[in-house]
Amino acid sequence: MKQALFLLTFLLVFSSAKSQDLAHFADSIRVKSEIPELSYAALTADSVLIKNTLGFRRSDLQNAETKANANDYFHLGSNTKAITGFIAGYLVENKKISWTTKFFTLFPEWKKDANPAFYEITLLDLLSHRAHVKPYNSGVEFQSLPKFTGTKAEQRRLFVKYLIENDALEKNNETYNYSNAGYSVATTMLEKASGKTWEQLLDEVLSKKLHLNYKLEWPNRTDVNQPWGHWIENNKLTPLSPHTDYNLNLIEPAGDISMPIADYIKFVQMNLAGLRGKNNLIKPETYNFLHYGLKDYAIGWLNVNKPDNHSSEHAGSAGTFYCYTLINKDKNVAYIIMANSATEDTLKGIFKLLEKLIKTVETKI
Repeated sequence: MKQALFLLTFLLVFSSAKSQDLAHFADSIRVKSEIPELSYAALTADSVLIKNTLGFRRSDLQNAETKANANDYFHLGSNTKAITGFIAGYLVENKKISWTTKFFTLFPEWKKDANPAFYEITLLDLLSHRAHVKPYNSGVEFQSLPKFTGTKAEQRRLFVKYLIENDALEKNNETYNYSNAGYSVATTMLEKASGKTWEQLLDEVLSKKLHLNYKLEWPNRTDVNQPWGHWIENNKLTPLSPHTDYNLNLIEPAGDISMPIADYIKFVQMNLAGLRGKNNLIKPETYNFLHYGLKDYAIGWLNVNKPDNHSSEHAGSAGTFYCYTLINKDKNVAYIIMANSATEDTLKGIFKLLEKLIKTVETKI
């Protein structure tokens, strides 16, 4: 009842004038921070409080045809990890695999050539960045790799074999060691356990079961009229052509899904609802494990897990887009901000907008 009253009050108080004020503030941030296109939302488990998309899909071509659209796709970057974790949770609930399944239980034939440091790694170790797999968080690391051929799934499989045969990260005192490559290893386990490729799993879960729209890779790779990512070239913000030789095929499950904000909102809402005890495709206890099962970083989510503060968040960027997600379980509210640039100024602008969103929404709670 209290939540329902809050929503009613919020919708009454958050008038058209206030909505316009927020849009004006967001657009001023967008312009000042040189963000070509910006999308943001605030939501509860069952209601969208705020949603808006502003700007232009390309910095170098700003007209009616390139104006921002609510259905535009944004690259999620490492927010993809939460989707990979969700699919893992779905497979665990369906008894295809368990969190404690060891990699070499599924791939015993690879053990003889593997680094002994990886003998005992499990699905949970990999998805929580505790398997000591080298990170592959920058382009430099990929430049030293051999050339892998075949389909995306075949290339990832060869990449994983290469990873487990070579050096591990040295043991250290960190709670976790962030690794994009670890998610590729985990996904190879999910593929073997389910008998389906990563792409088939995405289609089964995101498309067929959840009815969510998504694309793999940069949005403009399949449609040049979708948002272009931007990076700095010659000290100038420059749109990334769809033909640029830059792909994330080997670490696709770690950071290469794009979605319109409305679809990503639905995914985040499912997580928030699950954290607050509601069943949907997976169970509340699975959501709680994904978000809070381990200290600091569970499965696809960084977390604060204290008696009076339960929140989870993630940021994602492959250098040309930026996506930030924050979930406040206790207050039943979440925030999403997406941009098609990832410069230092972009990040400053995004977190100024986040402060404004939180102040606007949470003062009403």
